[in-house]
Amino acid sequence: MKTSDFDYYLPELSIGQTPAEPRDSSRLLILHRDSGEVEHRIFRDLSLILHPGDLLVLNRTRVIPARIFAKKETGGRVELLLLRRRDELTWEALVGGKGLRIGKKVNVENGPQAEILEILEGSERLIKFSEPIEPYFSNVGNVPLPPYIHEKLNDPERYQTVYSRDVGSAAAPTAGLHFTPQLLDELNAMGVKIAYVTLHVGLDTFAPVTEDNPEEHKIHTEWCELPQETADLINQTKQNGGRVIAVGTTSVRTLESAARNTQHATQITAFIGPTNIFILPGYQFQIVDAIITNFHLPKSTLIMLVSAFAGREKILQTYETAIKEGYRFYSFGDAMFIA
Repeated sequence: MKTSDFDYYLPELSIGQTPAEPRDSSRLLILHRDSGEVEHRIFRDLSLILHPGDLLVLNRTRVIPARIFAKKETGGRVELLLLRRRDELTWEALVGGKGLRIGKKVNVENGPQAEILEILEGSERLIKFSEPIEPYFSNVGNVPLPPYIHEKLNDPERYQTVYSRDVGSAAAPTAGLHFTPQLLDELNAMGVKIAYVTLHVGLDTFAPVTEDNPEEHKIHTEWCELPQETADLINQTKQNGGRVIAVGTTSVRTLESAARNTQHATQITAFIGPTNIFILPGYQFQIVDAIITNFHLPKSTLIMLVSAFAGREKILQTYETAIKEGYRFYSFGDAMFIA
């Protein structure tokens, strides 16, 4: 297995630049794993596709408005992109600017001072604010969009799911962006159960694998939680013959991390903590029966995950079909239902 096995060519025009309006009007490609058959639908058609007794598992993380601008004492402008909070005042961050060595201080525009404590990898730094930064988010924070999105986002809430709650992500769990409150209510009314997990998404999620052998790639660690209420619903669904449908690769990683940490072969239990699970072809899925997901970057850990679920050849063939059919890719793109 080589990283190049997960490469494909994507025309730049296929990258979604703005979110679908309304959310559930995005397109939905259905891939049947057993036959390789492909169907073309609209996302709101989920009510015609899912069955009573199925369980949707949604990641309710909320994106931090983590792009913040500051000034050096010399007046030079600095960009801070907050990645992970270590404690009340200390964050890991990507820092854009010259001469930002240990001990250097910058002043957040209309906010507190920040000091460089430690140099991490590349442009990552450990920084400490003079007071908690969270109360300033509404005034100084900007939602960090992926670098392949060039259009301005007028409404920052369009990069949040309608059910987001737990603040902590550097990027949105984008498979969930297609849901509307009305669609969730419609699914619930027809007997589809809905459960929640939390996984705070790091920017490393989108980083391409650079090693020739993907098994040598050091995957990022993310914090996740699967509450007992969700574990109970998963166990009931399995016992009753329903499907556990993970919305997004973040939900997949949370579910499979919980399964890896459970003591019982047939009963999943609550889980909270860090996960660095790396799902590659050959992985045996324990919990997930179907996945709702977007179309992923070439040579990323995410395309490797869906290839593990559906087969590499099927995924690449389906991506080729999606490109020909004009589907939009990546964060503001269309969706896949892999059943």
